[in-house]
Amino acid sequence: MLLEVKDLCVNYGMIKALQGISFEVNEGEVIALIGANGAGKTTTLHTVSGLIESVSGSITFNEQDITRTPADKIVAMGMAHVPEGRRVFPDMTVLQNLMLGAFTRRDPNEKKESLEMVYGHFPRLKEREKQLAGTLSGGEQQMLAMGRALMSRPKLLLMDEPSMGLSPILVDEIFHIIEEVSKGGTTVLLVEQNAQKALNIADRAYVLETGKISMSGSAEELRNDDRVRKAYLGE
Repeated sequence: MLLEVKDLCVNYGMIKALQGISFEVNEGEVIALIGANGAGKTTTLHTVSGLIESVSGSITFNEQDITRTPADKIVAMGMAHVPEGRRVFPDMTVLQNLMLGAFTRRDPNEKKESLEMVYGHFPRLKEREKQLAGTLSGGEQQMLAMGRALMSRPKLLLMDEPSMGLSPILVDEIFHIIEEVSKGGTTVLLVEQNAQKALNIADRAYVLETGKISMSGSAEELRNDDRVRKAYLGE
């Protein structure tokens, strides 16, 4: 098991954002977290990657307890987080943004290999490597955020709402790339508002409702569950 979250509780002041959630991610899987806005999906990713501290519970990554580990150390251990809203550095070039993702790598040859791998997934980024990130389209910025995360060669990639604000064609492209990244050996934990798309590429999924996991199962089981279809798939 690559990631194990046990009885995780997170509060924002008086609000109980996560109320004792538990889930696991095995190596090589794509796991989807689905749920309505405010269910606690983004909070889950932020807590796993060390950006938010939990009140109680534990997080184990690659057989090491990372519950109180700072975010930069978690990156060095092999986890990368693509945040909601992309968050690229607009006044830096595409290449400079990508190289920031490789800050944990010391070997120049490894950095070069990572860059070639990222350009293989995102040829458009290579075409625009000298362009300022702020001048890219929303879809290209999403690709850049993913590429930057992949520069660290993570064992686990956390993705928060990668399809947000993108056209249907670009959404298809982004999900195709997530599948490619997964086939290349990177485990993916995906938070996504578009439940249909998420369940189409996931192996398993968890449904979050008001800070609790209400359902879990294979992606196919959840796709065929009447409650999920009604609440999240618009059927």
